[in-house]
Amino acid sequence: MKDANAESHKRAKQHRRELTAAEDVLWQELRRKQLGGFHFRRQVPIGPYFADFACVKERLVIEVDGIGHAEPDEMIRDKKRTAYLNNLGWRVIRFLNVDVFDKTDAVVEHIWHHLKLPHTTLEEAK
Repeated sequence: MKDANAESHKRAKQHRRELTAAEDVLWQELRRKQLGGFHFRRQVPIGPYFADFACVKERLVIEVDGIGHAEPDEMIRDKKRTAYLNNLGWRVIRFLNVDVFDKTDAVVEHIWHHLKLPHTTLEEAK
């Protein structure tokens, strides 16, 4: 992303090499414009955060969360992160690892639904 510095890009590259098993399962569904021709990137630096997956054109971030995200401190961090991304005009959807593994088709259908929804850019909202 334009606002990411060289260090962020280096860390993103490292994160891409270390996808979790659930992220890898979902990446196999999203890569190469397989989902309606939409282009997704993985481990995208946005400000101080790294989005697991992002469709830049549609300003859609997809997060794949493990059980640790159910902890109160993590839930607070996730809310702050989502608010930050929303303020930049990104929509954020989250899935649990178990859902990616056990309900992959439903997860992909949910993402497809969000891609088809119209969204407002920051300029349009003003």
